[in-house]
Amino acid sequence: MKLRTYIKAARLRTLPLSVSGIIMGSALAFRVGYFRQEIFLLALLTTILFQVLSNFANDYGDGVKGTDNENRVGPERALQSGKVTRKQMKFVVVVTALLSVLSAIALIYVSFGEENLLYTLIFFLLGVLCVVAAIKYTVGKSAYGYRGLGDVFVFIFFGLVSVVGSYFLYVHQLNWKIFLPATAVGLLSVAVLNLNNMRDYENDKAVGKNTLVVKMGIDLAKYYHYYLVVLAMLCMMAFSILNFQVRWQLLYMIAFFPLVIHLLSVKRNKNLKDLDKELKIVALSTFFLTILFFIAQIL
Repeated sequence: MKLRTYIKAARLRTLPLSVSGIIMGSALAFRVGYFRQEIFLLALLTTILFQVLSNFANDYGDGVKGTDNENRVGPERALQSGKVTRKQMKFVVVVTALLSVLSAIALIYVSFGEENLLYTLIFFLLGVLCVVAAIKYTVGKSAYGYRGLGDVFVFIFFGLVSVVGSYFLYVHQLNWKIFLPATAVGLLSVAVLNLNNMRDYENDKAVGKNTLVVKMGIDLAKYYHYYLVVLAMLCMMAFSILNFQVRWQLLYMIAFFPLVIHLLSVKRNKNLKDLDKELKIVALSTFFLTILFFIAQIL
């Protein structure tokens, strides 16, 4: 069934990481007395649609370029399998992009109404940029994922835009301290991408996909990975210190334990294919961290 193929291509396992920024931004807003359920649900829906769009576009882009081939590590992609055609996958990308934009418009309207035209325009442009970034990661001759820029875009959109943007949707103003947890989520999201690129290093290098890992090599990529994860944890602790958080407010630190164990696994790793299982550990640890942070604000 094609439906099953499309569901597989949507890569549902990537969704917990994608919504982590929304959960963190919402928790930060809740912390200062601002939270609206309708904004939270629409923000989740919009982010999920952006992520699914990115996954469909990634399937299409890598499939067309031949990056997804028999040498690739990980699950077989839809276009690679031959179960869907280029035309069919392109159509799904377009439909998902339209749904993403509609969801974003609904979110912006619920947050700002008709009174804040400037904020509405800014966030509409951000929504359009999210759609473009999701598609251009692997699609087209100027795909930034093939030029080692994926890390930068993931940090910006999964960290800063997701956390700071969702916070602003509730509060309509900014606090510089929220950039610390936003940076933490962004760095952990980049760490997931870095793991993915380390896992695919040999194939990416062979097909000319010049990710940052291909550019720097595996040894440096591992050190880069350590810095990403450790700096993310330090950013969270810095936020807590600046806000004098104690006891239950430090509940999120439980998520540090699987991350530390993960770093030891990466250090001992000899077979890049084995890094595939580490993707889930970092993604779920990030999701777990944001959930615990939200719970701490409620308690």
